[in-house]
Amino acid sequence: MAIDWLGFVYAALLMVGGVIGYTRKGSLVSLLAGLGFGFGSAYGAYCVTCNPKDVKISLFCAFILALVMGMRFKRSKKVMPAGALALLSMAMVLRLVILFL
Repeated sequence: MAIDWLGFVYAALLMVGGVIGYTRKGSLVSLLAGLGFGFGSAYGAYCVTCNPKDVKISLFCAFILALVMGMRFKRSKKVMPAGALALLSMAMVLRLVILFL
């Protein structure tokens, strides 16, 4: 049983990003979204660790974030945080689709 380290790192980055968004801008939405998607992605990484074919939760979280942050990046043209998170989430989607399905 291989541990999904990349999935756990991705989840941790989401949580840390939510906390940073809250402390710098006072954005409660960033905090709640970061922690919510972070915990969801961490649970998804745990599921992938237990069963490498169980990518549904991880894939759902990464896909939704790639979609939402991609739209925000297209509208705002700001690389941080929208563009970076969209790119990171798309990379996670591709990783999950290619490696685990």
